[in-house]
Amino acid sequence: MTTAQSYQKDEPSSAQGFRSRNVGEVQVVEFILGTQLFAIELADTKEVINQTDITSLPKAPSFIKGIINLRGNVTTILDLKSLLHISGEAEQGHKKRVIVLDSQISSKVIGILVDDVLSVSTYKTSDVDRDDSSADHAKNRLGVIRKKIHETGDKDRSELVILVNIEAVIKKIEANI
Repeated sequence: MTTAQSYQKDEPSSAQGFRSRNVGEVQVVEFILGTQLFAIELADTKEVINQTDITSLPKAPSFIKGIINLRGNVTTILDLKSLLHISGEAEQGHKKRVIVLDSQISSKVIGILVDDVLSVSTYKTSDVDRDDSSADHAKNRLGVIRKKIHETGDKDRSELVILVNIEAVIKKIEANI
C-alpha cells in the first residue's frame, strides 16, 4: 500500500498552521498505536510501506528499531510507540506498517513504525481542537481531531484521533538518528 502525495510540498502553511492544500481543511494519515488512534499530516509523509525485515543497531536508543534498505536508501526506523510512551498492543488483524516521512521533516530518511495504517482522511479544521499548551508533552501534538462516526439510526458518535506533531518529535531526537 503506497500513499502518493499529489501536491507541492513547498506551499505556505494555511492560517490554521496546517500544510493542507485547501484552506479550512487538514489532510492526515490515520494509524493505530496500541489501542489508540493517531494521525500525522499527509504533507509530512512520503509513502506507506509494509513492515519489512529491520536490521537492529547495537547500542541504539530503545526508540530506534533499526534500519532498512528502501530502494537503495538506508532508512532509519523509529518506534513511535516508544517515542510517545504508548503501551499496549493493537488488536489481532492489524498489520504493522512503516510511514516514510517527507524529506522536509529531517535531512535523513526516516520511517516510523506503527501498528497499522487505517486511511488518508480530510477533516475540516473546525473538527480539530488545537493544542496550544506550552507543556513539553503538548509540543508533540498539533491537536485532537473529533472524528464523527455514522452509525445506523439517527445517532452518530465521535472518536478522538490525536494529531501528532511529527516534526517536533523528530527535531527532539534528531541528534540520536
